[in-house]
Amino acid sequence: MKILMLSDVYFPRVNGVSTSIQTFRRELQRLGHEVWVVAPEYGQPAEEEEGVSRVPSRQVLFDPEDRMMRSGPLDRRLRALNGRGFDLVHVQTPFVAHYAGLRLARRWGVPCVETYHTFFEEYLFHYLPVLPKNAWRAVARLFSRRQCNRLDGLVAPSQAMREVLERYGVRTAMRVIPTGMPLDAFEEGDREGFRVRHRIAADQPTLVFVGRVAFEKNIEFLLEVVRALKQTRHPDIVLIVAGEGPAEGRLRRLAGELGVLDNLRFVGYLARGTDLASCYQAGDAFVFASRTETQGLVLLEAMSLGVPVVSTAVMGTRDILTAGKGALVAEEEVADFAAQVRRLLDDAVLRNRLGQEGREYARHWAADGPAQTLLAFYAQIRAGRGSV
Repeated sequence: MKILMLSDVYFPRVNGVSTSIQTFRRELQRLGHEVWVVAPEYGQPAEEEEGVSRVPSRQVLFDPEDRMMRSGPLDRRLRALNGRGFDLVHVQTPFVAHYAGLRLARRWGVPCVETYHTFFEEYLFHYLPVLPKNAWRAVARLFSRRQCNRLDGLVAPSQAMREVLERYGVRTAMRVIPTGMPLDAFEEGDREGFRVRHRIAADQPTLVFVGRVAFEKNIEFLLEVVRALKQTRHPDIVLIVAGEGPAEGRLRRLAGELGVLDNLRFVGYLARGTDLASCYQAGDAFVFASRTETQGLVLLEAMSLGVPVVSTAVMGTRDILTAGKGALVAEEEVADFAAQVRRLLDDAVLRNRLGQEGREYARHWAADGPAQTLLAFYAQIRAGRGSV
């Protein structure tokens, strides 16, 4: 099968969408299929990938990390793909890529499938606070329903996201297909070396958060948890924040107000591989409290490296945490979350058991299974359109 993926975001922009595209692309190629990706240029060096076509783009005013593909160059790039015999268009984002992908699929007479990666209902207000949150929620629901109902197929990364879309009134054929974990995603990291580089003592209690430093990630809550832990039995606790984003300035100010600025280490984006693995493994626990995740791949990444998790079970993280493996589930309430973290920090046997349990559990999320499910969904959608 020949598949064209269109996205408004891809590496070097580090987030779950980029990771999902790359993971599925590599698995589908390994299974013998041809997958092309059209994505923005970012004005900085990026790893050359055969079959990845970059389109000139401009900055997005309210979110300077992201880019918007320019319509003229995008149209020319897509016209150059005419005649390559693509069997299906898979859109990964609901902006320029959505409309271009839908037009292209209709012109070619092939199905258009899209993955709903982002829970926009809880996202837009943080970046465009010109309307009340409830108004933005209504806009997001209407926008999502209209877009999704024009597609031939829709992929939801978690059961929770599927339920949300069904409540919106989405009636398009839908399948829950999580991204999964490449079995070779990470080599073992250098815990001790990472701690030394970031001024963390070998026996200092350390928590790790990996992800975009954005308002919707609820990192403010984690700072309050750190304060609670600092005020009780762990005055020297450290929280490593690996990522970049628009909330960093606000988080630094809040950390100062809470008296925990010296307990934080902002380390920026880290390259996938040894650097990121070292960061994960520098922690005694991985902590997460986002309300907007459609899946929560970082939980699986931490588990695959033997790092126990403390997390709320909201939206997509619920699917990962429901098995009760490798993690302690906490409420989004400072005292309860801090108590779960304290259990791990004070009990080496529990940390070791959850770490080993998590490694084994993460293997059950291997990426080859979801890729096979995606191929079956493609075949179902193509059959529904009369494709061979």
